[in-house]
Amino acid sequence: MRKEAPSLGRRRFLERTVSGAAVLGFPAITRSRSPNGKLAVGLIGVGGRGRHHVKAVGDLGEDIVAMCDVNEVSLGKALETAAPRARAHIDFRDFYDKIDDLDAVIVSTTEHTHAFATLPALRAGKHVYCEKPLTRDVHECRIVTEEARKAGVKTQMGTQIHAGENYRRVVELIETGSIGPVREVHTWVSRAWGWQSEAEARANKDLIYTPDTPTEAMPVPDGLDWDLWIGPAPYRDFHEYYWPGPRWYRWWDFGNGTMSDLGSHRNDLPWWALKLEAPLTVEAGGSRPHPDIAPASMWARYTFGPRGDLPAVEHTWYQGAEKPEIWRQGKIPPWPNGSLFIGEDGMLLADYGKLLLLPEEKFAGFEPPKPYIDPSPGQQAEWILACKGEGPDPLCHFDYSGPLTEANHLGNVAFRAGTKLEWDAAAMKIPNALEAERFLGRDYREGWVL
Repeated sequence: MRKEAPSLGRRRFLERTVSGAAVLGFPAITRSRSPNGKLAVGLIGVGGRGRHHVKAVGDLGEDIVAMCDVNEVSLGKALETAAPRARAHIDFRDFYDKIDDLDAVIVSTTEHTHAFATLPALRAGKHVYCEKPLTRDVHECRIVTEEARKAGVKTQMGTQIHAGENYRRVVELIETGSIGPVREVHTWVSRAWGWQSEAEARANKDLIYTPDTPTEAMPVPDGLDWDLWIGPAPYRDFHEYYWPGPRWYRWWDFGNGTMSDLGSHRNDLPWWALKLEAPLTVEAGGSRPHPDIAPASMWARYTFGPRGDLPAVEHTWYQGAEKPEIWRQGKIPPWPNGSLFIGEDGMLLADYGKLLLLPEEKFAGFEPPKPYIDPSPGQQAEWILACKGEGPDPLCHFDYSGPLTEANHLGNVAFRAGTKLEWDAAAMKIPNALEAERFLGRDYREGWVL
């Protein structure tokens, strides 16, 4: 990774915070790895979703040793409220200059920098928790997954709903054959954030309407290091369409839209229940692709081969205005979000916190299996306990969440390429559509390498 002298703004900020009894009234200290059994944690990205992780680490009684954020305002608040003695950094490359006193790192940056912020920790043998989706693209995801495997550390992707009880009950019902073998699954979300007309945006309650790529620049907000925020992506001038979150995630340069974001949560359920592996084919459609902006509405269809005793299965994703035909025909309850498992002996409809066996009259008096998947202490706690050797491996470790993330990204690849893909997962190739491989990764801005 490139090294550069801190900007004047960053030097002043570090003087204020780290050397800085002046603002916070605490002496600057450097923590060694905790001798008291607490996990020594560093956090990269402490605004937005990162605020929840700062709180979780504190609530669980672990030690926050270092924090980093490109936004001085977010970083200052986190220091003042949660860990005034922690080292402070604006640039995560500076953060990694000293990590001998860390046991674990939590990454909550924009997804286009997830791989860059995660890989140094893995290569240094640190446990890693990374927010979803694991990376921006398939290429980065494969690198992170393989590095985590080599590192042998405890990893977790921030798929918080995976820790919920309802998902566990759904998995148990599918695994015990309550609806018979499953060969067809549909997953849909009503969120429609992305490229669409103004009228569609109003109808879909997209409050951050994004008509097109802006051509004018706007002033960079005070405290935000915009160049660092851009990081490895192609440089573009600041505009309110890009920042703050969740505006950025609808831009291909910075995220992957609803598919890879909510797909991390929603597609997790069929992935877990059906033990899915890399898809054989992927096709997608819906609205016309935009070169810069992810779609508001789209669908993507995957085929998976047999897995042990489980049959081949077709899984279709829908977002925004797209819905399964069985939903449109009124043959199932019109839940705005859900997954429908279609088995030989019935159907199972599930959302985050509820499930329904269909047809209801057939399952009247049905006795579900006795719960056998242990409760989770919570997504962060599950990982922290594993890091300390006090619990089992996290369920969303990178060997699980990496392939899930790759599959979600492939839905976008098929959408952008406008063709059905035959996926060679081992070689990371699309033999029937070589031109689509350009969407598997990208070149990075000068000075940025993985």
